[in-house]
Amino acid sequence: MTSLTEFFNKHENEVALKGISHKNSLIKRNIIAYMAVNGECTLSELTKELHISVPTITKLVQELVDENIVTDQGKVETPGGRRPNVFGLANSAIYFAGVNVGRDNMTFLITDLQNKIITEKADNSFELTDRPQCLEKICSNIEDFIDNCGVDRSKLLGLGVGMTGRVNPETGRSYKYFTSSEQPLREILEQKTGLRVLLENDTRARCYAEYTCGKSKEEHNVIYLHLGRGVAIGIVVDGKLFYGKSGFAGEFGHIPFFDNEIICSCGKKGCLETEVSGIAIEEKMCRKIEQGVNTILRERYDREKSIHIDDIIAAAKNDDNLSIELIEEAGEKVGKAVAFLINTFNPETVIVGGNLAAAGDYLMLPLKSATNKFSLNLVYKDTKFRVSKMSENANAWGVAMLIRNKIIGI
Repeated sequence: MTSLTEFFNKHENEVALKGISHKNSLIKRNIIAYMAVNGECTLSELTKELHISVPTITKLVQELVDENIVTDQGKVETPGGRRPNVFGLANSAIYFAGVNVGRDNMTFLITDLQNKIITEKADNSFELTDRPQCLEKICSNIEDFIDNCGVDRSKLLGLGVGMTGRVNPETGRSYKYFTSSEQPLREILEQKTGLRVLLENDTRARCYAEYTCGKSKEEHNVIYLHLGRGVAIGIVVDGKLFYGKSGFAGEFGHIPFFDNEIICSCGKKGCLETEVSGIAIEEKMCRKIEQGVNTILRERYDREKSIHIDDIIAAAKNDDNLSIELIEEAGEKVGKAVAFLINTFNPETVIVGGNLAAAGDYLMLPLKSATNKFSLNLVYKDTKFRVSKMSENANAWGVAMLIRNKIIGI
């Protein structure tokens, strides 16, 4: 055995391993996972962290050294006593691909074992539709990226794919797109790419990236609020993503907060999305223009160009009163809903991301004010709010981290 790739491919199916062989294989995985997360370490550190006896750790680490997966990097300086040897992962690189399939774009990236981004790409010409031709386009786009990313395909251990809408990572199915096939979407992607695939909800993937890359040591319970053209949340409880029974936890935008007659994309009336999503704000803007309300976006509307939520945010930053009013109204309504969230989960932090987060104080001031007004005072004081500072690649990055964790056993 000469590489991490061979190690994980060989042990992907451990049905044939029994007894001590199976146990040792799992311990080896744990050793590799610990080194991947924490870097170089001594045998005593491994013994303490993994709760394995010194003789067993010594034997298995030596086996990994003999297999060229781990290297003995020599003695480390200590204040006194015997100097222990330090061990680390060998320079046998493995990589993971992350892809996010958005409503109007696709993002792609490659990460290494330490979650560092090696290369990335975006396709802003893509448009997601629930048609077989679109699925073929997704597969061909992924294939094209992998073929041209500059990384040896044999060193790619897995592919994470983030999808908007309801996704069950365990079954590998999307329940909003490409549902006509009896075959799970994950299996279709695995057949097309020849890689192990994890299918994940895009908001949950971004939540994991936000939590992993931006957390402080005190944060173990976090809510990521995504305010894009739709509304959803990702939930971290005790440092782990919360999925619910079927992987559908986080459909916050479809809670019936309003007594209106607006039909949501889910088929119900009065959902949070019908008033505060990017699509809802776009529709409100168009209705206001039709009613004669003045805005700098009128010219765009008159030229029969579509008005995107990003256009409305840009107009607000250019002192357009109507755009400011619509964003502030959405912020206030979302804030009342967030009060419900923090009263229920009592998180350390609420992270706000998505298109609307770019509106800054126009969104956050009314959001926090309404949350303060409608939540319990003690809970509100314990909750920090921050706007996401991650780029558009965060969804793909998060799902690349998740497939990496799944494969190496973190």
